[in-house]
Amino acid sequence: MAATTRPRRSVLYMPGSNPRALDKARTLAADGLILDLEDAVAPDAKDDARRQVVEALMAGGYGDRELLVRVNGLATPWGQSDIVAAAKSGADAILIPKVESADMVRQVEATMNAAGAPAAMAIWCMIETPRGVLRAAEIADSTPRLAGFVLGTSDLAKDLHCAHTRDRQPMLTALGLCLLAARASGLAALDGVHLDLDDDEGFEHSCRQGQELGFDGKTLIHPKTIATANRVFAPTEKEIEWSKAIIAAHAEAVAAGKGVVVVGGRLIELLHVENARRLVDLAARIARLESALKDSSS
Repeated sequence: MAATTRPRRSVLYMPGSNPRALDKARTLAADGLILDLEDAVAPDAKDDARRQVVEALMAGGYGDRELLVRVNGLATPWGQSDIVAAAKSGADAILIPKVESADMVRQVEATMNAAGAPAAMAIWCMIETPRGVLRAAEIADSTPRLAGFVLGTSDLAKDLHCAHTRDRQPMLTALGLCLLAARASGLAALDGVHLDLDDDEGFEHSCRQGQELGFDGKTLIHPKTIATANRVFAPTEKEIEWSKAIIAAHAEAVAAGKGVVVVGGRLIELLHVENARRLVDLAARIARLESALKDSSS
């Protein structure tokens, strides 16, 4: 599956130390879940959280949602054990925090390999420090296991000493550099969280900005934000209809030996057709995911 066409409109952080949250996650309409062993877990709860996350994953019931385990860094007392446990847990990917070099990714990969991680298990990287942003291109090319970036905008803002403004002007350089690196290497990219849970309008604005910038979806910290992220990051009916019209017109032109296609007065080139196919494919995958979720909850 292409890294950028799997639905990732909403990816919700779930604390690994909370069994009720891990169970509740099976019923939520998020496209993906980040089962967190790092920031959301206190030091004295790390071992229990690791066990609970592995047990939850082994028990299953999460349907077609994409499941990532955010481990602690290798330099911490828990990182090695986290990676070894996650490697054979059935998760889709391991998410590494505060990645600042390609070597860091390859060290995690070596630990995964030694622990027997399946070949299909991916690695995702949190880009959340200035050094990580500046080395994003190097990190993006670190290993074929790498599937995507998650932007850690809260930690990044702390390190930059910048403000959390509505339009995120202090963040745009970092967001752009990470998106460029991700897309150059065929990776997915998820926008950072919106911290103010009482600011519904601001959250939607942040989602819309992220979608316009090119992110695949939004990382979330509360289930109540899932519906908005799903709506904003999904192709609209108008976009889907237009995409299908472009694809059909291009196919007819190719069959007729024509080199130029005009749809609705617009000149259509192959690049437009490729993007149209991506949107139609994404819409179909979203429909299947939502149908499966509906069936599992009925």
